[in-house]
Amino acid sequence: MEYITLKNKMQVPRLGLGTWYLGEKLSVREEELQAIRTGIENGMTLIDTAEMYGSGLSEQLVGQAIRGIEREKLFLVSKVLPQNAGEKRIRRSINHSLRLLRTDYLDLYLLHWRGNIPLQETVQCMEELVREGKIRAWGVSNFDMDDMEELFALPDGKNCVVNQVLYHLGSRGIEYSLKPWMDAHDVALMAYCPLAQAGRLRQELIHHPVLSRIAAEHQATVLQILLAFVLHRENTVAIPRSGKSVHVQANADAMRIMLSDQELLELDQTFPAPDHKIRLDIV
Repeated sequence: MEYITLKNKMQVPRLGLGTWYLGEKLSVREEELQAIRTGIENGMTLIDTAEMYGSGLSEQLVGQAIRGIEREKLFLVSKVLPQNAGEKRIRRSINHSLRLLRTDYLDLYLLHWRGNIPLQETVQCMEELVREGKIRAWGVSNFDMDDMEELFALPDGKNCVVNQVLYHLGSRGIEYSLKPWMDAHDVALMAYCPLAQAGRLRQELIHHPVLSRIAAEHQATVLQILLAFVLHRENTVAIPRSGKSVHVQANADAMRIMLSDQELLELDQTFPAPDHKIRLDIV
């Protein structure tokens, strides 16, 4: 497994596990538990979840899946809802997440998206949680350029280590200004839906002749090529979500795909990044 180093010197796997929608159906619980464990066995020890996902059911699933695994070998990420990201509610949220995950700390805690609570208050709360040992670091999710600039203008705002946003070959808007800004300020990108939800977000990707040909040349699937495209970006972590071990294994195998400069150029020409600022893509 390859790693990146966050600005606070923590090392994280470049490929992790998303859990959106997991844990919500009892009929597939064992299959989902095995999928998470398959990922961990393949070095995908970063597991991303949120209090919003299934109203805690995803966190509960992760807590069950990691039982018996040394805590220090895992990198657990969860997210607080914006209405809970203030001094009145954030401790209730973090403590509930910790109970469901069966741990006494998170490696990373994210503000899920902007809400009505002032950013300064959320930053102060996050810093307090770091000092208390409940989280090792904090970041944000679904923040665009103006959000990040406002955040970094605040005292301790520069302690944000990650911005988790949607990013895949068919959604490259962040490349125009947000990703360069994040690189310049040493904020890592955590890319959710790097497979465009198995192509559902952009149906034309799955059967596109260029992607199909490149996949055939690598003896891979189109989804693996989509993941390889995201993984070639610097200072980037991808967190595809799957509830099936076979798909998680395929994602892990995509780490070995090295796209050539010519292939990357062809993908750029076929699915170009925008040449102007566009609104942040969110699902």
